[in-house]
Amino acid sequence: MFAASLASGVWLYVSLGRPVGAAALEHARPWAVAVVANLLIFGLFALHHSALARAGAKARLTRVVPPELERTTYVWVASLLFLLVALTWQPVPGLVYQVDGWPRWILYALQTAGVVLTLLAAKAIDPRELTGVQQAWRYDTDAAHPAPPPDPEPFVVRGAYGLVRHPIYLGWFLMVWPTPLMTGGRLTFAAVSSFYLLIAIPWEERSLTQQYGDAYLRYTRQVRWRVLPGLY
Repeated sequence: MFAASLASGVWLYVSLGRPVGAAALEHARPWAVAVVANLLIFGLFALHHSALARAGAKARLTRVVPPELERTTYVWVASLLFLLVALTWQPVPGLVYQVDGWPRWILYALQTAGVVLTLLAAKAIDPRELTGVQQAWRYDTDAAHPAPPPDPEPFVVRGAYGLVRHPIYLGWFLMVWPTPLMTGGRLTFAAVSSFYLLIAIPWEERSLTQQYGDAYLRYTRQVRWRVLPGLY
């Protein structure tokens, strides 16, 4: 499900780079209505992604599913909701800008850097743990593979996590903004998703502080910037 949601995100972003045809425009909603509809669609995903990541919501979820499968369930539902976002995204007509010639390769390089940064950041925190696969495996083979003891110092200042505290979010910004072909659809997708991430970061850091206490506070002192070096 996680892999399918990633594939749907790539498909959506690529499709948003195509001009909206005349036939589609005849049946398309006015751009303002389409933008609001997309905001509501993405808001459903964002509500789950942020609200169910809180400690209280996790505690309520573990009344329904085993605690060991809390992360797995969370990722499964989030992936399903992102698939819904990709499949129901409303077309927004218009061409904002188009960059041709050699400057477009600079923009492609920035987008590639975003992909590489995201992969490095995901690797640093173990993609199996990130997606809930490892937790499900441990639950299925608990006797043979007990969960390792918690790391006393879970935050390390190196690689992508030595640059900013949320490098996956920085990678996302680099992937969706420096495109040589910015259509109305891509601009809406980039703006809505980035707006959500910027709002979600303080909530996420509050939860990390509650969960890890001084360990996370030490990390915030070592790595000053949240997601945009020199700015935020």
